Amino acid sequence: MREFFNYKWMFFLVLIVTGINANNSYSQSNNEGWKMLFNGKNLDGWKQLNGKAEYKVINNEIVGISTLKTPNSFLCSVEEYSDFILEFEVIVDPVVNSGVQFRSKSLAEYNNGRVHGYQFELDPSERAFSGGVFEEGKRGWLYPLSLNEKGRKAYKNGIWNTCRIEAIGNTIKTWINGVQCANLVDDDAASGFIALQVHSIGGNKSKDGKQIKWRNIKIKTNNLKKESWSQNPQVVEQSYLVNTITENEARLGWRLLWDGKTNKGWRGAKRIDFPKTGWEIKEGVLSVLATDGAESTGPGDIITEDLFSSFELELEFRITEGANSGIKYFVNPELNKGKGAAIGCEFQILDDKNHPDAKAGVNGNRTVGSLYDLITAEGLTIAGRKKVFKGVGNWNKARIVVKDGKVEHWLNNEKVIEYDRFSQMFKALVAYSKYKNWENFGQWSAGHILLQDHGNTVNFRSIKIREFN
Repeated sequence: MREFFNYKWMFFLVLIVTGINANNSYSQSNNEGWKMLFNGKNLDGWKQLNGKAEYKVINNEIVGISTLKTPNSFLCSVEEYSDFILEFEVIVDPVVNSGVQFRSKSLAEYNNGRVHGYQFELDPSERAFSGGVFEEGKRGWLYPLSLNEKGRKAYKNGIWNTCRIEAIGNTIKTWINGVQCANLVDDDAASGFIALQVHSIGGNKSKDGKQIKWRNIKIKTNNLKKESWSQNPQVVEQSYLVNTITENEARLGWRLLWDGKTNKGWRGAKRIDFPKTGWEIKEGVLSVLATDGAESTGPGDIITEDLFSSFELELEFRITEGANSGIKYFVNPELNKGKGAAIGCEFQILDDKNHPDAKAGVNGNRTVGSLYDLITAEGLTIAGRKKVFKGVGNWNKARIVVKDGKVEHWLNNEKVIEYDRFSQMFKALVAYSKYKNWENFGQWSAGHILLQDHGNTVNFRSIKIREFN
């Protein structure tokens, strides 16, 4: 019996040591150059902004407590940081949402002091976007984990999760429990405070009094490249640098389709040169200017001089109220020499709220992100998730992927359309659409890429492409 207990305790000892080693494997840091942001005793060095949720120190942990009828609350570091590596451990009650702000600000002149800036998302819900990067109070999602399915599984409910943020120059990378979640390139904010968020719960009494706990919060601000973790090549880089190709994008074959300065590589869809008026190039933005709100009755559509067959296209667009436009691909400008637009598959750009076309067509197949008049855009990457449009006056990201007949539309890094352009289903959809009279519509081996003039002011930038073999 004594021998049995000896083996039993030895077994538990092995489990404890193994657990400690597993936890340490998520953090390769040593004591050199690291600073504790939380002393384990009180909230010295921190200040609370915006909401009135309660923050306490209990058992060497910072505990945030959700509170009814108060806006998002933030416990902010007094000191600001620019380049750093931040590590912390966290547990979030599964019924609430949280986050850790970094390079964030609270300015009287911006939205009455609302905290804004990058946020390391803490999302224990079924959406599972923990470790993604959200920009609080500004652009919203910059790196949703719709881009990284493996990263969605990194955060675990009910245990302490070890988290890491590397913000070095314009690169932001995140990890949870040793799994890389985000790989973002952005230059919107260079410095700011760290903040622990207790998300607003409105009047939802079922979420009142729930806890978020943080501990072992530490930061390093020197010798960062030496301690930076290696990049997982399977975690896609998402860049928001305007009209710029990153080194990694160049290595993967990306190039600018519009140089941000001239009309080189583009011409009118129904002319041999670029339109003399109606299209404007100014401060890194390519704009079609408003005329009468009709299709191609102003300066007309513009197309690439090159043809493309298998490719990934990405750009940002910004619409004015009530605007209509589109991005077309597999365009054959010889098919329609008369009135109206050139013919091709169209990623619809539309103000769904204020333009009547949103209610035309069939089941919303003319709304933003849709394959115009054929397939309705809807959230596909996460079950039950709706498409994300960032609104009139804001920059939205469009992506079109065409490979081996398979086509995808992405809106703000969420897949909203997928189809096979050679399938019987696609042919059937075309047969009952406005394109039914164009033989082999959407199945041509190659075509131009087009930006549409539909009589409304629409802006474009950061137009880039890579071709597949």
